[in-house]
Amino acid sequence: MRKHISIILLIAVVDVSLSSVYAQSFKEYLVFVREKAIEAGISEAIINQELSQLKPDPRVLALDRKQPEFIQTTEDYLKARLSDKRINDGRNLRQIHNRDLLAVERTYQVDANYIVAFWGLETNFGRYQGKYSVIRSLATLGHDPRRNTFFTRELISALKILDEGHVQSGSFVGAWAGAMGQSQFMPSSFFGYAQDFDGDGKKDIWNSELDVFASIANYLRKNGWIYSYLWGKKVNVSNEVYDRFPPTPGKSGCRAMKHHSAPYPLTHWIDLGIDPGKLSKDKTYKLLRLSDTSDQTYLVGKNFETILQYNCANKYAVSVGLLADYLADI
Repeated sequence: MRKHISIILLIAVVDVSLSSVYAQSFKEYLVFVREKAIEAGISEAIINQELSQLKPDPRVLALDRKQPEFIQTTEDYLKARLSDKRINDGRNLRQIHNRDLLAVERTYQVDANYIVAFWGLETNFGRYQGKYSVIRSLATLGHDPRRNTFFTRELISALKILDEGHVQSGSFVGAWAGAMGQSQFMPSSFFGYAQDFDGDGKKDIWNSELDVFASIANYLRKNGWIYSYLWGKKVNVSNEVYDRFPPTPGKSGCRAMKHHSAPYPLTHWIDLGIDPGKLSKDKTYKLLRLSDTSDQTYLVGKNFETILQYNCANKYAVSVGLLADYLADI
C-alpha cells in the first residue's frame, strides 16, 4: 500500500510552478530535482549516485527539435517504418511467439498483431532499445523550458525505478527522450502499465518478451482498446468530399486529434461512396488526411485514438495500424 501511495505522490510533489527554474543553471536545476526526489521518498544514495556528476546532453536537445514525425514527409516516414524486412520479421516473430502472444491476447483482450506492431516499431522487435542515459536525457529535457514540468516528473519516476531496483544504473539507457525498454515506456508509464506476466517477480520490460507483450497490451487496454476492432483503413476520397468534413479540434489532450474530422457512423461514409472494407459497421469513424494529396487519406476509429495515447502523432499511429494489417494479411 505504501508503494502505491509513493507512486501517486510522484505526480503531486512535482506539480509546482517551475517558472523560477527556467533561468537557472543546470546545476541549480539539479538542486531543485534533489529536493523533489527526497520529498518523493527516493533514497539519498540513489540521488547522489545519479545527480552528483550529471551534465546536460546537447544531443538530446538537438534531436528534440527535429523529430521525424514532424519533419519527414508521410511517404518517407511510412516507407522507413514499413519495410519488407520489418514486415517479414514481424510475421516470423508472430509465429515464434504465437503461444505467448495468444495468452496475452486472451488475458488483456488486445489483438496480438497490434502488440507485435508496437514492438516492431518501438524497438525493432527488441533489438534496439536506445543508447542514451535515461536519467541524463530526462534531466536535460526537464531543464529545458518548453516541457519542463512533464520531463521533471518523468525524471523523478526514473529515479524511483532505480531506487526500487527494477533496473541497474549502468543498464538504464533508452531513447533520447527517456523512453525505455522493448516497449519504450516513459518512466511514469512503467509504474502505470508494466506487467510481470512470466511470474518471476519482476516487471522486466527490458529482457522478458512475455512482460513486454503484456505491458503493451495492458497499456492499450487501460486506454480504451476495443478487442477485434480495426484501427481504420486507407480510403479513396475526392477533394470535394474531403473538404465537406474539415478537421474539427476536439477536447482531447493529444494535439494530433485536431487533424481529424468529426466522427460519423460508417454508413455515413459508405453513402458518400467510400469503400469500408472490413471496418465495423456499428462503429463511428473520422476522416484523416496525412498530406496535401488525396492518396494519404484514412478513416480512423476509436482504436486509432488509443494508439495515439502511446505516441501522439498521426503518422506513427497509421504506421502501427498498417503494420498490424500486414501481419494479419489484411
